[in-house]
Amino acid sequence: MKIFNMPSGPLMVNTYLVIDEKNKEGFIVDPGGYDTGLIEEIRKLETDIKYIILTHGHGDHIGGVKGYRKDMPAAKIVASAAEKDLLADASMNMSMMTQNEAIEVHADILVNEGDELCVGDMKLQFIMTPGHSPGGMCILTGNALFSGDTLFHSSVGRTDFPGASFEQLSKAIHEKLFVLPEDTMVYPGHMGPTSIGFEKKNNPFL
Repeated sequence: MKIFNMPSGPLMVNTYLVIDEKNKEGFIVDPGGYDTGLIEEIRKLETDIKYIILTHGHGDHIGGVKGYRKDMPAAKIVASAAEKDLLADASMNMSMMTQNEAIEVHADILVNEGDELCVGDMKLQFIMTPGHSPGGMCILTGNALFSGDTLFHSSVGRTDFPGASFEQLSKAIHEKLFVLPEDTMVYPGHMGPTSIGFEKKNNPFL
């Protein structure tokens, strides 16, 4: 498994390209904006992108969906079932504020706690972590956790948005993320990578 981070969009969201090099299949996490550099990397590596996965529906994380769908029409949009309404309503997802345009997304695949998808030899497990948004989720594959805006390096996602809850966020992190092996690498939606072990010992919000 190879992981590329290409920050994109007005707020420079960490957009991840994850590839199974053996099978030349991959997926994208949180396309904050459309980036021709990411498309060039995909083509250079001759990768078949199976899914574009959204950890949550806030506008800064979905700005590139439309562009990538044009380039990769076979790629399926994946999101949490609990985030369906937020994704589809520009007034709720704050896309005008973060992208300066109204963006509405309708996922092809809506997932729930415990659902799994496969990309090449990679098994993707979906972990529901509400709190930053009602349907926020993380994606676990192997030793890598893509945490969106749930868990950051020494921080956590904001909980002052409509539908957010620090109590829910803290509960989800403690009960669903901090039970993972401590060497699990965490790839967040903003800032640099971290690990479950480091956050358990050092995160001042938890």
